[in-house]
Amino acid sequence: MCGRYYNKRKKQKIAEKLQASKVFADPLPPNYNIAPSTFQPIVRQERDSSEREMVLARWGLVPFSARSLADFKGFSTFNAKAETLSNSPTWKAPLKSRRCLVPADGFYEWKALDSSRKPKKQPYAISLTDDEPMAFAGLWDAWKEPKSSPQTVDTWLQSFSIITTEANELMSQVHTRMPVILSQRDWAEWLDRDGLRPPPLHLLKPYDSDAMQLGPCNSAVGNVKNNGPEMLVCPNPDEPLPLLNSRG
Repeated sequence: MCGRYYNKRKKQKIAEKLQASKVFADPLPPNYNIAPSTFQPIVRQERDSSEREMVLARWGLVPFSARSLADFKGFSTFNAKAETLSNSPTWKAPLKSRRCLVPADGFYEWKALDSSRKPKKQPYAISLTDDEPMAFAGLWDAWKEPKSSPQTVDTWLQSFSIITTEANELMSQVHTRMPVILSQRDWAEWLDRDGLRPPPLHLLKPYDSDAMQLGPCNSAVGNVKNNGPEMLVCPNPDEPLPLLNSRG
């Protein structure tokens, strides 16, 4: 799974890297503890052109067909499993023509340190070895509350999910799953909105272990109220596992 990630770059730098020509006007401060239900940037292809736009959307997809937000109370849609996308009513329509990139400088995952019923866990921060930003494969959708009265707000809620796949050799030391990280050469194919072409499911695979690194980080990241670059630093680096590079 991928339940937390971080972005430390300025909005314009993210847009330049992901080649988005249109960018939302809202400010985007660095965020070292991004959690589901918050509004975050995604990059997608515009409906009527090949240009890319960066917009804010809520993390946790609400499908177009949802009758109400209450339908998804307690139903986790912040991740979507690559292996089941084609068979799920929730993901099938977005997979066809509403695919996006989710920019991130890295993500967090928790490793169980023992086999007890409630094991102690150590968070790890995962990033690319070249310090370049990641582009997660994502799906987005738009939902509007059905009009039940003249007072109903007629606005669209745009939301997204991050696609996960099986862990590569590096990530398997911490968890069994990881977000799908797309190489730059695959961005255009993933974002293509031509619904006549089959979805590029072949891109949904584990990223190269040799291009990634991970290391223990601050356990305070488990509380969404904690934020700042100190989330990436382990207060007691000698107690958990040492920094692992490539295949450890």
